[in-house]
Amino acid sequence: MLEITANIRIPEAELDENFVLAGGPGGQNVNKVATAVELRFDARNSPSLPAAVKNRLRAVAGRRLTADGVLVIQARRFRSQERNREDARERLTELIRKAARPAPIRKPTKPSRAAKRRRLDEKRKRSTDKRLRAPPRSDD
Repeated sequence: MLEITANIRIPEAELDENFVLAGGPGGQNVNKVATAVELRFDARNSPSLPAAVKNRLRAVAGRRLTADGVLVIQARRFRSQERNREDARERLTELIRKAARPAPIRKPTKPSRAAKRRRLDEKRKRSTDKRLRAPPRSDD
């Protein structure tokens, strides 16, 4: 059981891990042992996630989410299979925690009277500068 928050827990059965060969440092071990982990989690069909979290996860996950709603995380940072497995699970946990937090409500604001006055003064100054750059007109 992967504990995300106090309310959200994902059973092991919902996680699919595939181990693949990883490049990089490791000597002959790289050619013999599949240390990289590809963690797949079907977020769209998961009964463990509330609907609101699923919607926010779509935005947070970005290109890691497939068209079918499967979240794919690849971990190949470490030389050992176990550390890569932990890394993939930590990254999944962090993504879902981020999606579990609702976005803060934006309070609409208005510019102050002084800000409006500064903006208009600057516009007048820019207008004058541009007018002075123009070539003199001949009155024929």
